[in-house]
Amino acid sequence: MLFLRLFFGSIFIVCCLTTLSNEASLPNAEVEALESIGRTLGKTNWNFTGTCIQGNGRLDQPSPEFNESYVDNVICDCSFNNYTTCHVIHILLKGQGLSGTLPLNLTSLPFLQEIDLTRNYLNGTIPPGWGSSTRLIKISLLGNRLTGSIPEELANLRNLTSLVLENNGLSGTLPAALRDLPKIEKLHLGSNYFTGTIPETFASLTSLKEFRISDNNFTGQIPDFIFRNWTNLEKIYIEGSGLSGPIPSINATLLNLTYIIISDLNGAETNFTQLVIDATLPKLDRLMMRSCNLIGEIPASFGTFTSIKILDLSFNRLTGEIPNQLSGLNFDNLFLNGNNFTGSVPQWLQKTNEKVDLSYNNFNDTSESSCQISKTVNLFASIARLNNTGIVPCLTNQDVDICSSEPLHFVHINCGGREITVNGTTYEADIDQAGPSTFYRSTNWAFSSTGIFLGNDNTDDNYFFDNGQVSVNGRDEQLYKNARLAPSSLTYYVFCLANATYLVNLHFAEIQFTNDRNYSSLGRRIFDVYIQGERVLKDFNIKEKTGGAGIPTVEPINANVTDGTLEIRFRWTGKGTTSIPERGIYGPLISAISIFDPKYKPGSISAAAVVGIVAGVVFAALLILGILWWNGCLRRKSTLEQDLKGIELQTTSFTLRQIKAATNDFHASNKIGEGGFGPSTRALWQKARWLLLSSYQLDRSKETVSL
Repeated sequence: MLFLRLFFGSIFIVCCLTTLSNEASLPNAEVEALESIGRTLGKTNWNFTGTCIQGNGRLDQPSPEFNESYVDNVICDCSFNNYTTCHVIHILLKGQGLSGTLPLNLTSLPFLQEIDLTRNYLNGTIPPGWGSSTRLIKISLLGNRLTGSIPEELANLRNLTSLVLENNGLSGTLPAALRDLPKIEKLHLGSNYFTGTIPETFASLTSLKEFRISDNNFTGQIPDFIFRNWTNLEKIYIEGSGLSGPIPSINATLLNLTYIIISDLNGAETNFTQLVIDATLPKLDRLMMRSCNLIGEIPASFGTFTSIKILDLSFNRLTGEIPNQLSGLNFDNLFLNGNNFTGSVPQWLQKTNEKVDLSYNNFNDTSESSCQISKTVNLFASIARLNNTGIVPCLTNQDVDICSSEPLHFVHINCGGREITVNGTTYEADIDQAGPSTFYRSTNWAFSSTGIFLGNDNTDDNYFFDNGQVSVNGRDEQLYKNARLAPSSLTYYVFCLANATYLVNLHFAEIQFTNDRNYSSLGRRIFDVYIQGERVLKDFNIKEKTGGAGIPTVEPINANVTDGTLEIRFRWTGKGTTSIPERGIYGPLISAISIFDPKYKPGSISAAAVVGIVAGVVFAALLILGILWWNGCLRRKSTLEQDLKGIELQTTSFTLRQIKAATNDFHASNKIGEGGFGPSTRALWQKARWLLLSSYQLDRSKETVSL
């Protein structure tokens, strides 16, 4: 609202000045300079005459509806020579897709105070000649394709208060000569490729109010002078900058400091207990130190920072209990997830209506058994687990029979979209709106989302994006037109899986940037991916991988499941642009997740089932055999007794004459064969009965044979 009032107020003032003198005109030199600048920038719709049109800068183009991201203004000051002469003081050309280069010299506009070319498509370098326009107060080149280094000649702009070079391709080291900018208040250098250390000479920039250096390749530690010398500091952004810890102690009286936003530091630890213990920060609104190697405990004295609205200390190694003194903070968002807090979750946090994330900690217990309270307090995985294995306790508390059915061999999720079938595979819907501290559970999977999109004042953000433009036809298009987003961390947790080695296919398509020759195509989304706690994708850039926006890609990754659970985490590490096509566009994006066991065949019997069936068959067989044996069916003696029952056995003797007669004198035709008892011969006995002589004993004295 303040910007709107100032904007329309300025229009009113310049219109009044124009009314006072219709004869005021621009010098011919400035008319020619504007025409030359327009041609260099690639602006083709300028058609200046000698009359300065104050407040809009267009002569024959209709004024567009007011939009802060699109501005087409050349503003003049016509108070010279009794309001008969005008001079150009502001060139504001924002969001116009200008694709030229920067003009080499601005000295032909000797009264120029501001040039704002935010969010265009300009290329080339920053001309050293700009250092000669000593009346310049503000320069903004945010969101272009500029390369090269910052020219040292800019240090000659002693009246410069604002230098905004964010979201370009600038590189090299920061010029130490910039120390000679005594009035500089805003220095925005984020999302470039700067290297080296922060020059010690910057300690003299005591007028600085805003310092942004996120998403760069700096080295060295965060300088001590930032919180010691820059006593006028209001906002500081050091996210994914390449700098190392420790964070220097904030022990000064910084009366105007409102934002401290630091993340993803390398190097040494920072003891949080001593970090702000002596600080006086009466206006501190946002304290965000995510993934900064913080150790120690939150001191009870921290409860005195009652002005804090957003406190983010996530993904550190803070320990101890959460002090009850924090209940005095008037926060809107509290992020303490990803630490080692112990003890009990304070009752005041379990009853708050504000957005709180306590997930992934080591609390001993909580009186609340659910994974989330009232959709505002995220408690997922906040209770310590033995060896960090098995299903997260809060899931089993909700459903004791959570995995009572057969284990799963595949799960497919359409992240941020409705249920859809693609090539015979059905992807489950995932359309929960989510928010800064959200846990959502489906049947056999869940997600935990944390963080807020900074720079976006829309408090009703959906954490998914739909209806994006993709370069694929058919049903596949629906899979990639939507995606789930997260500003900090997004974790999918799948449970009740069969233990196996799975193929995890991560589906991506960049649908928030464009694929044209405009500033909206210049965004860079960068994040990391972890599976089962191991980083599998580092500094992953979807658009870079595919060669453009809207082009699908699939990242296949193998994952071992040994306890029935699979965890996939997407983490933003402070890298990539945050202001293209507008502020608040950054963080992980995922279109779909497909998890399956490539060795599993639907309808086949698993190894465990085979073992069970075999064991059952063996047991049944043994049981039947046991019953038969018990009933005597398998006892050999009993069977023989039944066969011979009633038969009287005796030894019979035959004379040799009788044997010879029966066997025809042991004729060869009656010989059957030979066995272990000697020759076997058949004998006809009493004309109707055949005898088998397989063994005999001859008693020659009595001429008898015993059989």
